[in-house]
Amino acid sequence: MIPNNLFQSRVCYETMSNTFPGADGAWRNRYLLMRHGHSQANQEGRIISSPALGLTGFGLSSQGHAQLDQLLADWRWARPRRILHSDFLRTAETAERVATHFGLALTVEPRLRERHFGELEGQSDARYAEVWALDAQDPTLRQGGVEAVAEVAARMRAVIDEMEARHRDETILLVSHGDPLQILLTALEGRALSLHREREPLAPASITSL
Repeated sequence: MIPNNLFQSRVCYETMSNTFPGADGAWRNRYLLMRHGHSQANQEGRIISSPALGLTGFGLSSQGHAQLDQLLADWRWARPRRILHSDFLRTAETAERVATHFGLALTVEPRLRERHFGELEGQSDARYAEVWALDAQDPTLRQGGVEAVAEVAARMRAVIDEMEARHRDETILLVSHGDPLQILLTALEGRALSLHREREPLAPASITSL
């Protein structure tokens, strides 16, 4: 399977268009995968991946709000009909801004949560590199309580599979986090999950169109 990729960079967001067939060879719906806007965790350079910290704290930064202002003012994708989002504060705030803009309801979807980074919680985000190096060796590894790449891929893909079973000919926006989205895209491409960091990193407030 060879995806048709188009990458276009803008000031605060990026568009990447990919075609990934579903199980029967074609998607029933159109999907927009969105990474949350720049967050307070990004601003502080901290890993915030647990519900204990992420559900009620570390929402969008002022930069993140500005990114969403620009994104919505220059929206160039299909109008979403449904919005599902991770229940972390930064993704909930991102989804709420988009929903308000289009006059849509929101659906909380915990399976779209941030990847849990175990013992690294609250530490410097420079330590992500340690986890990614281990991911490249074994995508099923759970060292230090870190959620395995394979587990992230399974829960993320399950959301799309469920939408495919329930709906048809809709544009569905899924608001999630950087690592989970890159893992999902790697899985949909049919590439080895150990290669998920070889993809172009998804910028805050970026949208990837399937």
